Amino acid sequence: MKILFCLLTAAAVLPSTLGIFFAYVPWSVPNNDVKSHVIFPMNIANAPPKRGYYFMQYFTFTGQVNGSYIGLQPQDDGSIRAAFSTFMDKSTTSDPNCHIGADYGPGVTCGVIFKGSYANTYDLDVRNTGGTTWTGTVIDTVTGVSTHIGTWTLPSGGGTTLAWHIGAVEYFKSPIPECDKFPQTTVVFGVPRTDAGVGSVKDPYEVGGCKGKSNFKFTRTADLGVKISVGFTAQETYFHSQPEEDYGIGNCT
Repeated sequence: MKILFCLLTAAAVLPSTLGIFFAYVPWSVPNNDVKSHVIFPMNIANAPPKRGYYFMQYFTFTGQVNGSYIGLQPQDDGSIRAAFSTFMDKSTTSDPNCHIGADYGPGVTCGVIFKGSYANTYDLDVRNTGGTTWTGTVIDTVTGVSTHIGTWTLPSGGGTTLAWHIGAVEYFKSPIPECDKFPQTTVVFGVPRTDAGVGSVKDPYEVGGCKGKSNFKFTRTADLGVKISVGFTAQETYFHSQPEEDYGIGNCT
C-alpha cells in the first residue's frame, strides 16, 4: 500500500557561511525613541538542546548605523549560551565575557554559557549603564537568578537610546543543511517591556533562502507573544530524503 506524504520542495545547500535567517518578529515598545532599558522575555522549552539555532532580538541605537543583538543559543550539553553583541565599528569593551569583533567584522561580541532549565522563561535585559555604554543580562524568571552577559561602549555620536528593532530566528552551524533537513526547533518571543510599560509583538513572517521550505509555523500565546517553529523531526527529514517513486509523494489538498 502506498502512503501519500505532503512534503516541501527540497532546495540546494545555501552558500552562506554566517548562517541563514528563517523568520523576523516585529515588535514595539512605548515611546521607543527614548528608551534606555528594554526587557525581552523568551522561552525555549521546546527547543532541543542542540547547538545551531540562535533566537535573537536585534536593535539599533539613535545616531548609530549598524545594529546590536541579544539572544539565546541552545547547546549540545543541555546548557544555554546567552549572547550580547554589537556590529558598530570602534566599539570598546573591558569585559572578560567579551572580545572585539562580531561575525568576522567590526564590533564587540559577548557571551556566557550557563546551566538553566529550558522550561523556564528568561528575561533578556538590555540596559544603558551610562553614556553610550550598554549591559546585557539574562534573568531566569522562575528562580530569579541573574547572569551577566557582557558590557560594551559604542563610539560617541549617539547610542544612548534604542531606535529600530526586530526579532529573528537564525541557524548558524556549519555546514548549513538543505532547506528540508533543518532540525525542528521552537521558540516563544514574549512581549517586550520597558520602564514606561508593555509593548507589542506583531505576527512573524518568513525570510531568507528557505522561505516556504522550512516548515515554518507560528501561533499566538496567551500573553500575546508568538510561538515559532521551524525545521523537521528526524522522521520527517527521512521521508523528505527518499525518492518520490518509493513513497508515492504527491501534492496534498
